Amino acid sequence: MSQSFFTLVEDRIRQVEALMRSEALQYHPDLQSVLAYLLSSGGKRIRPVVTLLSGDMLGADNEKLMNLAAAVELLHTATLVHDDLIDGAMLRRGIPTLNTRWSPAATVLAGDYIFARAAGFAAATQKVQLMTVFAETLATIVSGEITQLFTSRGKACRDDYYKRIYAKTASLFKASTYCAALVSPVDDAVVAAMDSFGYEIGMAFQIVDDILDFTGEQTRVGKPVASDLRQGLVTLPAIYYAEAHPEDADMQQVLNGDYRDGVGMDRLVSAIRASGAIREAMNEAREFIDRGLAAIADLPDNTEHRALEELAFYIVDREI
Repeated sequence: MSQSFFTLVEDRIRQVEALMRSEALQYHPDLQSVLAYLLSSGGKRIRPVVTLLSGDMLGADNEKLMNLAAAVELLHTATLVHDDLIDGAMLRRGIPTLNTRWSPAATVLAGDYIFARAAGFAAATQKVQLMTVFAETLATIVSGEITQLFTSRGKACRDDYYKRIYAKTASLFKASTYCAALVSPVDDAVVAAMDSFGYEIGMAFQIVDDILDFTGEQTRVGKPVASDLRQGLVTLPAIYYAEAHPEDADMQQVLNGDYRDGVGMDRLVSAIRASGAIREAMNEAREFIDRGLAAIADLPDNTEHRALEELAFYIVDREI
């Protein structure tokens, strides 16, 4: 990530990574190697970057902010470990997932360990309200995963989609910016503004991920094109397409719960890619970004504020 917003906190991101690795030293050697493997397997560290920039903009206590950034990234990492196991994913960012190396039982335990260490870093901030937000965010993420497993497949419902991507992604962005404000010397109005900012950019982030699921190439993203739709999960580009083409038989088949027809699915994916649905979904992502930037428009005009603006635009401009 060569963007200047990352460069501004690059050294401290490395310190956060060292902080996360150090937590495994007193535990089983395999946990040390697993954590090192997961932390070295790539990733943009976008969530701790958001956390650090938000706190720096507001004059946060640095020690508390570093612990918060570590907590946020470890929570994210733990959810990926469990997600990959649930989905049976073999690759993430082009690198073999943990569940290709360990048994399911060991993978679950590794994820549990990382969740526990994330909670430890959250507790190290010594902010009870922050720990409460952290626990509620984890509950939201897990509840969203359960909903996705049991009730979301074959549904082209905007309300269901927004709730799903909030639980999956935006809730942690929201917690990152909200908690960064909690460890800063600011009033409730600023905390509320940061809460809104995190929600809006988090929603945009997941919408763009869902767009890239259609527009990316398998060799770059490490999974089949339109992998969510192939599992029956109807994301925003497909929702726009379904609304514009209610007569499409392939789309109706998915909505009726039959998404196993490979030929029909390939035909549907091609139709969605060729339609205006991708552009409409991206326009909506940009609207979320605009609302997020508006929420923090009156906050301190400093280098970190401008970096957050750049990061917000990066979210909708990235390619993978």
